[in-house]
Order: sequence, then C-alpha cells, then structure tokens
Amino acid sequence: MEINVQFKKGVLELCVLVLIHRKERYGFELVQQVSNYVQVAEGALYPLLRRLVTEGRCTTYLQESTEGPPRKYYKLTANGEQYMDEMLKEWNQFVNDVSSLLEDGATHE
Repeated sequence: MEINVQFKKGVLELCVLVLIHRKERYGFELVQQVSNYVQVAEGALYPLLRRLVTEGRCTTYLQESTEGPPRKYYKLTANGEQYMDEMLKEWNQFVNDVSSLLEDGATHE
C-alpha cells in the first residue's frame, strides 16, 4: 500500500530526530534507516538536515571513512533534544486523537 506523501512529509522530521537521538548518523545512513519503515527519497532528507542545522537543532562533524571520503555526521543539540521531546508529545496526542475519531466514527455511523 502506498502511503500518502503528505503523511510522510509530516512525520519525516520526527523520524530523523529520533534516529539521530538514538545514534549519531550520516545522511545516507539516515535515508536507509528511515526507508526501513517509510519509503523516502534521498533528496527529501538533505534539505531537512540543513534546516535542522540552521535552526540549531543539530550540529555536524566530519569523520573519516574506510569506504571513501569523510562523512558528515549529525548530532542533536540540547535544543534539538527538547524539540524532539515536544514533537513526540504532539505526535502521540495527534495519533491518539485521530484514532479516537476513527473509532468513534466507526461505532456511531
């Protein structure tokens, strides 16, 4: 089943923040990890990562790689951690509200 593009756009930032929170990662690694759950184009992720850095939610550093040039890794800042926590609360509330609406709609129709 194809997932609505707007659903993906809405949740991509939260997915990226959670993955970086779990482990500092480089861009292509993030694409691979997100794609394990939600199919996403590589080109959709890099503008998001640049914005997170610009907004002070992430920092970057280069690390040497045995498989080619150095890789740019992303790390959450304290601001990014707080932002992720807020987004998680909002997401959980949103999911609960939508689930309630769908359940109520199914039983009251």
